[in-house]
Parts: sequence; structure tokens; C-alpha cells
Amino acid sequence: MNWITRILDFISPRLCVVCGERLAPTERSLCSVCLFHLPRTDFHQKPLDNTMAQLFWKLSPVEKAAALFYYQPHAQMAQMVYRLKYDNRPDIGEDMGRVMASEMQLSDFFRDIDVLLPVPLSRKRLRQRGYNQSEMLAIGVSDITHLPIVTKALQRKEFHQSQTKLNRWQRQENVADTFELMDDSQLKGRHVLLIDDVCTTGATLIACANALKDVEGIRISVLTLGFTKD
Repeated sequence: MNWITRILDFISPRLCVVCGERLAPTERSLCSVCLFHLPRTDFHQKPLDNTMAQLFWKLSPVEKAAALFYYQPHAQMAQMVYRLKYDNRPDIGEDMGRVMASEMQLSDFFRDIDVLLPVPLSRKRLRQRGYNQSEMLAIGVSDITHLPIVTKALQRKEFHQSQTKLNRWQRQENVADTFELMDDSQLKGRHVLLIDDVCTTGATLIACANALKDVEGIRISVLTLGFTKD
């Protein structure tokens, strides 16, 4: 952190997005205490067969799956995701993307990944929010792994209703066929890592994977910041 940033931080202190305590100069978005207590899934240790990976079995060609932490909608830690999506805080995505990549690369989770593909937003939602939270996560992951990010290959054709209050089968129906492959030139023969903010039933990621599955030689895996635990 340079001296200008330190002065600004003194004038207007940065606060932890979870507990609200003042951040130390070396801390980003989360304080070290909240980061330590983040309920990690450790799915990256067994990415081919874990609770999240099992959501995709027989429904999409996803190879491995991982999420950083267990997400509970009304828990204190959920503030991190809420503020990333609705409070104009794209920096949270970049910061947590770096955290995910730093922790997961120790297990070689990214070893055979070729490109990062953030789940796209609809044009309307992108205009409303000003950024794609999944792309912010991908930027943070790329900062650590140096993997390229592909953003033009997949397009969300339209936005249906919010997934929040739908059950598993309603979610799958809500997003089915909403993603359209636009350009596969950067995906052929590549292992693509789909990145999203939260995985609940896997419906959105399944829809994305199914839109990509016919690309020649493609392999698909998924990574999310949170995973909703039953």
C-alpha cells in the first residue's frame, strides 16, 4: 500500500465487509479474523467427487467443482456476497478471487485449467449493476494464476426471474437455454473454468456448461465463491 493510499485510509478508514471493523493496511475487503473464520468447503482437495461436484453428475459435462466457503443467505458471512452484488463493490470480487486462487493453487486445482470464463449477466442486469460480479472474481483469480479470461464466448440471451426464491427444479427451468455460444475460437481443445459467485442447485452453471458442451475438444470445470449448504 503506497503513502497516498495510507493517507486516504487514515481519513476514510476501510472497513471489513463482514464485521465492520477497521481493516489493517495489508488487509483487503475482509479482516484477518473474518477470513480465518470463513467456513471453508475444502472442495478443491477432492474436486472430482464432493457435494458440489455431485450436483452436475449426469446433468452436464462438468469434470471438477470447488467453492471457497459454505454460503448461508442470512448469515453474517453472506454480507460479503450481498455487497459484492448489490452495493457497488466490485473490489470485493477481485479480492476474494485472489483469496480463492491463493488457497486452491496449493492443491494444483488450476494445474490443467487453460482459460477462465465468468458466467455472463444479461445486458439489462449488467447496465443496472455496472459490472459482472463473476468477472470480478475471475480477475482476482487471474491475478494469481495468470490464466486468461474469456468474456465474449458466451452470452446470456435474456434474464428471467430471480433464482432466489425458486426450488431446484424451478431454477433449472428458469435458466434452461438462456445461454448462447457466440464464439468458440478461444475454447476449442481447452479446459475451461466457469466462475460464478454462488452455487445453490447448480442450475445456472449446468445451463452454461450445456451451452458449451459441443465445442470441439472442450473440458469444463466450475469454481464459485460460495456454495449453499442444505
